[in-house]
Amino acid sequence: MIKGRHLIEPGNFSIEELECLFSQAERIEKEPDYLRDSCRGKILATLFFEPSTRTRLSFEAAMLRLGGSCLGFAEPGSSSASKGESLADTIRTVACYADAIVMRNPKEGAALLASRYADIPVINAGDGGHHHPTQTLTDLLTIRRLRGDFSGLTVGFCGDLKFGRTVHSLAKALVRYPGVRLVFISPPELSIPDYITREINRTDGVEYTEPDSLEKTIGDLDVLYMTRVQRERFFNEEDYIRLKDSYILDEGKMALARKDMIVLHPLPRVNEIAVEVDSDPRAAYFKQAKYGMYVRMALIASVLGAVPC
Repeated sequence: MIKGRHLIEPGNFSIEELECLFSQAERIEKEPDYLRDSCRGKILATLFFEPSTRTRLSFEAAMLRLGGSCLGFAEPGSSSASKGESLADTIRTVACYADAIVMRNPKEGAALLASRYADIPVINAGDGGHHHPTQTLTDLLTIRRLRGDFSGLTVGFCGDLKFGRTVHSLAKALVRYPGVRLVFISPPELSIPDYITREINRTDGVEYTEPDSLEKTIGDLDVLYMTRVQRERFFNEEDYIRLKDSYILDEGKMALARKDMIVLHPLPRVNEIAVEVDSDPRAAYFKQAKYGMYVRMALIASVLGAVPC
């Protein structure tokens, strides 16, 4: 049962629990009135110590569609953190007012720390370059809806794989399914961290490669997961400028891809996907954003006990 539990990283939930969430999300998509008002009287606190558009708004939209209410802040400057309040004290205080907490924080491990001081569910909405589990739920649901299954898929990740928490979370989730092949496409400076490849190496039946060419690899992919080079993660502006245009997906590269490949992106996009690609039927990143609201509705309803996942 998911009721009352924290979600700090994708491995917190079993495959069976994830399947239940996806089934609930698919039902919400098909039946807009399903779960309407199921969380009436409940309050979701959204604590965002780092900027966000899709994640914060999709959580708030999800709670409102479930009939509940939201409170919180969208930047640390509007909270007592700007006065020096510790994260532990912030969490203890907010837990007095809300039924669940969604938190984004630029520091790795912040969500895990928060969960140790909260007597209500804490949902990690991104902690530095570490995890982003609800984006992973979004990504998995999108793949499931558009490709049908995960087993045997070849999934390519392209761009900033060093700092990309969405990449780290999704890669760790995909290795739980049999026969998945992962392709990590990046410049050497932004390659996938060792702790991710070590986990893959401990998993039987999962292969990975690390090419540096998107053109030579795109034809082998079932799913292409593009990411932006994240300016906010760099200490050196010169390094960011040198690497920011390493990979740009355009019509020419799409012509090399399979007809049934899908393109995902956690957004925001900068220039790593040309606008011309948006009209390609394989571009699924805006559908992905909508699936994110559905799966977050299913997650909130589950942790608050409105549905029995």
